[in-house]
Amino acid sequence: MITPEKIERINFLARKSREQGLTEEEAIEQKALRAEYVAAFKQSLVNTLDNTVIQRPDGTREHVKKRKKSSGDVQ
Repeated sequence: MITPEKIERINFLARKSREQGLTEEEAIEQKALRAEYVAAFKQSLVNTLDNTVIQRPDGTREHVKKRKKSSGDVQ
């Protein structure tokens, strides 16, 4: 889970990177925090879609299904 403290740290490192650059340790930390943030965002989206229902014009309701990846899909 991404805490407000981690988000603040991500933002701090982004500002520092633009203003003066990061040390090697900070760059590694920034990369790890960003990966954690992206993973949490994706999981949140999956959870939202798992609870999404489509209502058809005839009144039937259907849960959203996972799409199978095709060769043209972007990851």
